[in-house]
Amino acid sequence: MYARIYIHSMPRNVDRPLGGPAAIRYAARMREMSDEKLMERYANGDAGAFDELYARHRGPLYRYFIRQVNDRASANDLYQGAWEKIIRSRGRYRRSSPFSVWMYAIAHNHLVDHYRRSRPDTRVEMDTLSDQGAGPVEGAIDCEQNEQLLAGIRALPEEQRTTLLLKLETGLKMEEIARVTGTSIETVKSRLRYAVGKLKRSLVE
Repeated sequence: MYARIYIHSMPRNVDRPLGGPAAIRYAARMREMSDEKLMERYANGDAGAFDELYARHRGPLYRYFIRQVNDRASANDLYQGAWEKIIRSRGRYRRSSPFSVWMYAIAHNHLVDHYRRSRPDTRVEMDTLSDQGAGPVEGAIDCEQNEQLLAGIRALPEEQRTTLLLKLETGLKMEEIARVTGTSIETVKSRLRYAVGKLKRSLVE
């Protein structure tokens, strides 16, 4: 399902057990670490830490892209490109920032760049929607495989679709989504409210 990641810029000073009990202990230790600690270790040359991060986040990140562009080839390119940017930016990561927020900020900016390249005459709309109060996202999505629902998500305006998918796919909090998208918490709530309202209407039409 996922595009293959070619880690051509991995640090080479890696000291990692090749097999046997030591490898098992190493893998178990990686699984117990937080994303932030793993990214810190990867930035310092531990390639195994990246393996664990990739295993944790490859599914949600790929779904984020495939539901944005509805084109497997483009989603694979975006997915590959996002991981390459994460790899190249590893030295700039700071553990004080949640890894998921940092990662999805890179993915979001990568997606915006894609839209700008593919539609150079169309400005990616970033204006703030007027806030009419927050509404619950939970309960609006009953079955993610529902084709009518997926079609409704794809039909949303870009900023609403992005905000909704960040909420559904990543587990980010409202304030973290605001940081990723460069907007206010009230804007995030407003976009979610509009998006969920449109999805509910599309499901009953």
